[in-house]
Amino acid sequence: MLAYTTIGTSDMDRAVAFYDALLADIGAKQLFGMDRIKFYGTSTDAPMLALCIPYDEKPHEQGNGWMVAIPGGSKEGVDKLHAKALELGATDEGAPGDRIPGVFYGAYVRDLDGNKLCFMEMKFG
Repeated sequence: MLAYTTIGTSDMDRAVAFYDALLADIGAKQLFGMDRIKFYGTSTDAPMLALCIPYDEKPHEQGNGWMVAIPGGSKEGVDKLHAKALELGATDEGAPGDRIPGVFYGAYVRDLDGNKLCFMEMKFG
């Protein structure tokens, strides 16, 4: 249903270094882009995450009440992504743990620009 989600940055080089290192752990990489926008994912046929300097050239602002959820592949993967993000300078917004026991395991950070990320594993049934 989603093609891509865009999050803003005020410093593209810093954001690229953060996301290159973070997303490599789940097999994602920068797929394409230009100066003001970069697209990350595992394939252009799958949902992607885009980093961008706002088109209107006004300062980037974080949203309140929105975040990007990135699957960790397992609880261990969630733990690893959370730890890696913190190592890269992200701010902790919620340590890894069960949010809905047996269904949803998640961890939360703010990236270097203050964008909220959730690393998650969800199981139904």
